Amino acid sequence: MSRARADEEEYWHSSKFRAFTFDDEDDELSQVGAEPPPRPALWGRGPTLVCAQTVFFPQLKESKRAVNSLRDIVDDDDDDLEKVSWSGEPVGRRNRLPSLPSLSDAFSDTGVKNYAPELRRPRAEYKDYSNDWSPRDTVRRMQRGKVCSLERFRSLQDKMVLLDEAVAGHDGNVITAVLIFLKRTLRREVLFRELEVRQVALCHLIHFLKETGEQKLLLDLLRFLDRTEEVALSQYREHLNIQDVEKKREFLKGCIGLPFSAEDISHIQDHYTLLERQIIIETNDRHLAMAGQSEIFRKYPRKASILNMPLVTTLFYSCFYHYTEAEGTFSSPTNLKKTFKIPDKQYVLTALAARAKLRAWEDVDALLTTKNWLGYTKKKAPIGFHRVVEILQRNNAPVQVLQEYVRLVEDVETRLNLATKYKCHDVVIDTYRDLKDRIQLMAYKCKVERGSAEEEKINSLLSNMQIRWKN
Repeated sequence: MSRARADEEEYWHSSKFRAFTFDDEDDELSQVGAEPPPRPALWGRGPTLVCAQTVFFPQLKESKRAVNSLRDIVDDDDDDLEKVSWSGEPVGRRNRLPSLPSLSDAFSDTGVKNYAPELRRPRAEYKDYSNDWSPRDTVRRMQRGKVCSLERFRSLQDKMVLLDEAVAGHDGNVITAVLIFLKRTLRREVLFRELEVRQVALCHLIHFLKETGEQKLLLDLLRFLDRTEEVALSQYREHLNIQDVEKKREFLKGCIGLPFSAEDISHIQDHYTLLERQIIIETNDRHLAMAGQSEIFRKYPRKASILNMPLVTTLFYSCFYHYTEAEGTFSSPTNLKKTFKIPDKQYVLTALAARAKLRAWEDVDALLTTKNWLGYTKKKAPIGFHRVVEILQRNNAPVQVLQEYVRLVEDVETRLNLATKYKCHDVVIDTYRDLKDRIQLMAYKCKVERGSAEEEKINSLLSNMQIRWKN
């Protein structure tokens, strides 16, 4: 009994082998299976457990070799792949070996825990490893937003099949991407010839070249297709990039001889004539403004140049600063109307806005007054007197001026609405009198000031026995 107790105490208080440490992984792997040198005992002498160390480290070394061989298979530069561990959980991008388990973990259930390093798995079940996609698969991948190279399509036949698949997919972004690839890899003559029979792709390329400003290639394509008018229009658009007005004028003068249609050539001619007029007017008015010789330029200084402005803006400017000039001058509004065949409605609308802004009510009256062949005069507004009233009111016309034109509105309901809105009391009272509507006239009496001339006028009408009221 005492012998067995002594053996047990010696077993627990002595150590034949050194304890497991984490000092150097490589040293320990190289010493697996060998007997380590003796170390000082901590609690006497006795054997220690070695089976876990001798079994665990050979397995770990074999696992590391297998993983290193797998790394050569996986391409680290594929950005379309997602890294996961063997357990299926996503991890970061850095490949690192897990730390060595403790001795207690070695005795645990190793079937559940995985001591493998991180691997990288593709997002779509390893399908992206292949680089040999058909044109249809390539188009589908591009529609899903995946990055794929088109360089593998080298023959003309493969490229045209790829383009046809892109057109069949009805995705403009994919069609444009394929066209950019074809533009870069095919000669112009070959590309133009193939696109001539593919109108959808051709329209995409023409639009793309217009948006990107590749003018030379666009003109070559249009000439190949024998679209002379489109070639002329494309050349005409170049004036948008010319800042100097003198150079732009010369450029527009040269565009007049291009093969435009009859309608387009008249617009080009008007554009050139307008710019020429604007240069003359701008030069003269700048000189007058700087010299201070004109009262209107001193009272209403110019805020901007009229160069490159539209025709309507130029007409407004002319009506504002040069309304009284003779028709023979370039800056005269009537000269502009005659030269560019401006319709009466547009001319009256523009001139009315300009003169009303200056509060030149006499000019407004003269603008809207016409004389027939018998010498009789009357008011006439091609834009309608309701619009005349609105323009005058926006420019703070006095009530007396507004009332004159509100009376000329033909529609009774519109006339009453405008007169009530702008407080033209006389117009409202006279309209109700003409309608013989006694009730409405009595109701409107409450809206005018007590003791005013309008109230006295209403009382006079209501007491007039000669008026046959309808109610």
